[in-house]
Amino acid sequence: MSALLESGGEKPPSRRRKRYWRVAVLANIKEDNQPLPRGVPPDAFADFDHIETIQRIRAAIETDGHETVFIEANSNLPFALQKEQPDICFNIAEGLGGDAREAQVPALLEMLCIPYTGSRVLTNGISLDKTLTKRIWRDRRLPVAPFQEFGIGDEPLRPDLKFPLFVKPAREGTGMGVDTKAIVNKEKELRERVTYIINTYQQPALVETFLSGREFTVGVMGRSDAKLYSRNPDWYEKDGFHRFPVLELDSSRSVTPNIYSQAAKSKEVNEEGAPGYICPAQLDPELEKRLKHFAWRAHQVLNALDVSRTDIRLDDEGNPRLIEINTLPGLTPNYSDLCLQASSEGIRYEDLILEILYLGASRWDMVEPRELPLSNNNHNHHKK
Repeated sequence: MSALLESGGEKPPSRRRKRYWRVAVLANIKEDNQPLPRGVPPDAFADFDHIETIQRIRAAIETDGHETVFIEANSNLPFALQKEQPDICFNIAEGLGGDAREAQVPALLEMLCIPYTGSRVLTNGISLDKTLTKRIWRDRRLPVAPFQEFGIGDEPLRPDLKFPLFVKPAREGTGMGVDTKAIVNKEKELRERVTYIINTYQQPALVETFLSGREFTVGVMGRSDAKLYSRNPDWYEKDGFHRFPVLELDSSRSVTPNIYSQAAKSKEVNEEGAPGYICPAQLDPELEKRLKHFAWRAHQVLNALDVSRTDIRLDDEGNPRLIEINTLPGLTPNYSDLCLQASSEGIRYEDLILEILYLGASRWDMVEPRELPLSNNNHNHHKK
């Protein structure tokens, strides 16, 4: 399966090129005081976006002359798209439930032949499923902690899983279902927590060895020919990818010590109870190189597109273990991990958003490639 994912060089139908586009920003909106529907978990909608984030994304896109419109990614989306007729969609929509909700909007856009940014249907469907992602990574020899998925709750615990263990929903993001009770130290606690997750989130529970070491997140952007279409070709390495500075999450001082929980994530940067966000992380050069390599491989193996962010934590012996990949990383300025990473190396928020837009648009033949410099082959007959 993963070999199939990695091959994906498919190009959607070409579009007539024009300088300025009508860009629809697609997202699900979080309303702070909205009452939760019956039967959903207390942290439902945690990964939806505030309207202020949408406004900042639109403003960033408009700095380059494009026209923008916001369309809420609800059940009215197909009709709104036909009415608004965007040239391209800047997609950060999380979807409205189900086991592959982050793939819903890309699938709709594919069906309507509308270009969009970010990863495509299959990648977004797989990346939200943490268990399936780990299975694919493990198959490709990427380091993951021992893990097991529980669908009923009374399955026998695999012998390679040793306490303490960490329990979370198999198909959620933004720390949903993660709090101080996520770490379990004995069989009774494990069974109680697994049952709670299955019943509350109506999905399997993922159980894995608790990783006690330092925690990092690493952003990756680009593709092999990114330099040809980028407004900032110097950002990219020879292979066409940009690795953002490694961000360390210091949860020792958070409201949930040593756990990067939904409660910790919801706090403003530097607010009391928030984790420390250290970027660039103070790292041994060899470890830094490995973390960036693993994040790039994690991105490649799932055929992620344009941008992603991979979470990695060290085990008891200091070995990096991949936790999960975010193929729709948060883009709230001065708050979301990817934005903090970009800011730490001097990348302006506007430039980050426009880069994601142009990477997406260039895959749909909406951007002229820049002229390549003359090949050295023309002049190297007299060089050693």
